[in-house]
Amino acid sequence: MDDVSTDRLVARIGKPHGLRGEVTVQVHTDDPEARFTPATVFATEAATGSGVPGRLTLASARLHRDTWLLGFEEIPDRTGAEGLRGTRLLLADPAPEGDSDDGDEEAWYEDELVGLAAVDPEGDRLGEVSGLLTGTAQDLLVVRLEDGLEAMVPFVSAIVTEVDIEGGRLVIDAPPGLLDLARE
Repeated sequence: MDDVSTDRLVARIGKPHGLRGEVTVQVHTDDPEARFTPATVFATEAATGSGVPGRLTLASARLHRDTWLLGFEEIPDRTGAEGLRGTRLLLADPAPEGDSDDGDEEAWYEDELVGLAAVDPEGDRLGEVSGLLTGTAQDLLVVRLEDGLEAMVPFVSAIVTEVDIEGGRLVIDAPPGLLDLARE
């Protein structure tokens, strides 16, 4: 189990930082900027009986004095963050919900996606897909926003809720602040 975990190891959680549930991490990946994007789901490895959830969803990531600080949707405060100390964050299995049959049904090529209109759940135009960056943990859609800036959107079903190739659009239900990252 350790050999498999080491191959998938992204980070190890250290001490809490602040009161809002952020934690420091020791990074074990060569590309933390790509791995630490909001909505990324990590599998966890923790001591038996620790109460650490089997999966954690990244809510925030920032670099503070050469140390990565991560926040998770499931951890709202410092007390919860303290319980994560020593937990290893691993690349999640490709089909965490067990809904993978052969994987072809929901696979798209970059040339199918580029040019699609990106709209929010209400149908308002956000921009246009201009690229796809493939990664080990997850892929990222490159979306040219209406104001000309580019945003990186995790290509996961929780955020990209619909892809309609024939209709020429995809629906992005972005968590608060995700598209604002392009403006920072």
